[in-house]
Amino acid sequence: MSPVDVDGPAHHGPARAVVVHPSADALAEATAARLLLAILDAQSVRHPVHVALTGGTVGIRLLERARQTPLADAVDWTGVHLWWGDERFVPRADPERNEGQARAALIDHLPIPAQNVHPMAATEDVATAEEGAAAYVAELAAFGGTDGPLVFDVVLLGMGPDAHVASLFPGHPALRATGTTAVAVHDSPKPPPDRISLTFEALESARQVWLVVAGAEKSGAVRRALGGATDAQEAPSAVVAGRDVTLWLLDTEAAGADPGLV
Repeated sequence: MSPVDVDGPAHHGPARAVVVHPSADALAEATAARLLLAILDAQSVRHPVHVALTGGTVGIRLLERARQTPLADAVDWTGVHLWWGDERFVPRADPERNEGQARAALIDHLPIPAQNVHPMAATEDVATAEEGAAAYVAELAAFGGTDGPLVFDVVLLGMGPDAHVASLFPGHPALRATGTTAVAVHDSPKPPPDRISLTFEALESARQVWLVVAGAEKSGAVRRALGGATDAQEAPSAVVAGRDVTLWLLDTEAAGADPGLV
């Protein structure tokens, strides 16, 4: 594991931290333990704790590892609320839904109340992705405080080779959504075409934002994001940041040949 502090010109606010792990498996294992510790730390000072989950190979693998980690038994799951950064607007039983994968990997094995799990709408629930986004906005607002919207303790994000995060893709109209916490996404460059996503405003309400990235195909996007990209329209991952902490958690393949990251 190789930790590196960076504070590139694209970043504003607290300095970012980059941690490189030797493999995707090590990345998932370490991030699972890090997540459980972050929840335990948060529970020592506030209640409840809110976490936004991500999908993808590594995102689901780390949830599986969390289930297998003894630290999971130390968490008071009745005081944890689980949300999603984005979701495919498909039937609930579709195997591609992040919700179903997360339930199988972790949630169904936890003593967590059903009302603490907040999936985004499926096609059985509402007619359109817009209605699904509006429903999520309302649900998030219901858990906000008197001084503003819900503040996530940790937001987990994956990243695509095009530098997208959640379902906020480069050049896509959803990137421009303001004044709302969730947005409908149509004509996604990655199937399926219809999705629901948290907006930048919602993601950046988080105390901590973690970008969990593995694979050589992501190395170019990692270099752009950490090397000074400033345009969200070109590299959404370059500008997303937490209020207190922004962590880039990589494997060596995603870090690439950059001597500052390996």
